[in-house]
Amino acid sequence: MFNVARLTQIRIESLAGLTVALALVPEAVAFAFVVGVHPLVGLYAAFIVGLITAISGGRPGMISGATGSLAVVMVSLVSENGIEFLFITVVAMGIIQLAVGALRLGNLIRMVPFPVMLGFVNGLAIVIGLAQLESFKVEGADGTKAWLPIEEIAVMAALVAVTMVLIYLVPRVSKHIPAALAGIVVVSAAVIFGGIDTPTVGDLASISGGLPEFSVPDVPLNLETARIVLPFAFILAGIGLIESLLTLSLIDGITETRGQKNRECMSQGLANVVTGFFGGMGGCAMIGQSMINIKSGARMRLSGILAAVFLLLFILFASSLIEQIPIAALVGVMFVVVVGTFSWSSLRIIRKVPLSDAVVMVIVSAVTVVTDLAIAVVVGVIVSALVLAWKTARHIYVDVGVGTTLHRQVYNLHGQLCFASVSTFRDLFDPAADPAEVVINFANSRVWDHSGMEAIVDLAQRYDRAGTRLHLLNLSDNCQDMLQKANVIAPPDDTADDSSYRVTVSDLGDTD
Repeated sequence: MFNVARLTQIRIESLAGLTVALALVPEAVAFAFVVGVHPLVGLYAAFIVGLITAISGGRPGMISGATGSLAVVMVSLVSENGIEFLFITVVAMGIIQLAVGALRLGNLIRMVPFPVMLGFVNGLAIVIGLAQLESFKVEGADGTKAWLPIEEIAVMAALVAVTMVLIYLVPRVSKHIPAALAGIVVVSAAVIFGGIDTPTVGDLASISGGLPEFSVPDVPLNLETARIVLPFAFILAGIGLIESLLTLSLIDGITETRGQKNRECMSQGLANVVTGFFGGMGGCAMIGQSMINIKSGARMRLSGILAAVFLLLFILFASSLIEQIPIAALVGVMFVVVVGTFSWSSLRIIRKVPLSDAVVMVIVSAVTVVTDLAIAVVVGVIVSALVLAWKTARHIYVDVGVGTTLHRQVYNLHGQLCFASVSTFRDLFDPAADPAEVVINFANSRVWDHSGMEAIVDLAQRYDRAGTRLHLLNLSDNCQDMLQKANVIAPPDDTADDSSYRVTVSDLGDTD
């Protein structure tokens, strides 16, 4: 008995894969041009990285391939050292990513705050949109790019608009065909049969070629090569994993499912190792194509696998047909992706969230546009951490506890004791003014780091110099261990006179 639902999903996956493959072609070619290599180097990367990650990745439905964020880093490597150094660097990049996955460091992406995620999404949407404007330019004889004549721009803009309208209207008529694919097919047919003069994929470059061939990068295996390759490899590995894991998290939220982060790291690493040996420029997850795939209804690995297979078939057999597709149709698809990717809700809530979160969102978006994704995320995390540290420093205080007498002062400490709040913690106490015995209750506080524990040691020394007996209540075990090593409190099994130590420690309720 046929499973109708499964057959329907397979059809959706197949059409989504075809749509994604069509959208991959111009981007792979464009990114190859950015790096300064043959278009097939970008296309082979899109095929190999896309296929391997679709089969073994941690996020079904996510699309990977050659990306602009990696391409801009590769430019100086290729221009100064040649294409063979690019291939060996991609291999090294993959090995680093494999190590990250093996060490299960992929879960560190949880450290990225939500405002940083929103800034990443918005910034990347802007970058994708700005990248499409390059399609309205032509390269001159001197290598510089200039805008097309106004008449050609008008024709392209009209075709882009028609494509976008079709993508929005097709789902209202029928949901059996991916809207993006319908837009590409209809506009392409109008251009071909209507004889409309507009730039096509073939104007970028010929995508005709054979199967990728295995080849060991022709570079000397010595320390000089390592000195050149390793810095680029670490940067590329970091950018690739950050973009892939953030895209994975974004799709998790859209599909309400959960991807496997460390498995994705391993898969990205394997894909880049293989593509480096087969003449590809490496790659990572592509948020634009991933959104096309997910919005088309794809949820299985099949769509990604078929996208890679279709791309290879284009290279081997259908290059003449694909080269007739108008650039405007593909630009229209990507503009729809931009609209769908940008978090418009962030504009509505920006006045409702804390000012610090709003600032982080704007900073990450701006840095993503001006520099690259990896720097933007790192900057966002650092700013968020500094904001958290500042807030932590401001919210530590003491109140007078039960048991305070003329000769005994009890303090209840509230807040988090860490590097940021050490200065405030110090100012809370005045050993010269306190009585002969002081109790500090840590029941409502937590000591987070070495700076916090050193602050306790310093406070104990201050009270010792003032001739005051300090008693710490409800201190965590790890903090007690540190204070024992600093010879501030007695070990639990110590039989010496307690008075030989600056501080005594008790558990909950033991204040008498």
